[in-house]
Amino acid sequence: MVAMAAVTAASPAIAVTEGWDHKKNITDAAKRLVVLHKREGSTGVLKFLEACYKTHLLSSQFTAGLESCMAQDLMHAQILAIVYSRLPPERIKQMGAPTPEIIAKSMNARLTSSFMQYKVTVKEGEEFKRLVKEHGMPIFLSGIFPNAAPGNGAAKPEN
Repeated sequence: MVAMAAVTAASPAIAVTEGWDHKKNITDAAKRLVVLHKREGSTGVLKFLEACYKTHLLSSQFTAGLESCMAQDLMHAQILAIVYSRLPPERIKQMGAPTPEIIAKSMNARLTSSFMQYKVTVKEGEEFKRLVKEHGMPIFLSGIFPNAAPGNGAAKPEN
């Protein structure tokens, strides 16, 4: 256990802001998420994300692929939580679906765990969330709700 802590402490911090164009990676991830969601729905998205994390978390470094998984997870979970929050609790229970709170907590746990694995700083994590909110979410929202524009009854996801 002590040896593991020493190895972890000796690992260099990952500079998430370097290596690739994060804005482009996140916007591309949002576009792919729209296509996947239209083709397979939320169930298909969740299956994809599970496989995506399993694959990309094997890497020894934080990668653009993992960043894409995380961005897609953040976008999908936020919208799913908003949709489910509008349903009566008994309907959610009938569907066998998780509550909006469980959706949010689970997604947050996945992101936190991934950030911790690669020594992503809080500042880098906040920048990631900002990029998803500003550049990915509008693409995802307009792709899955093309007739809903902010100001016309569309809910804006919270951070």
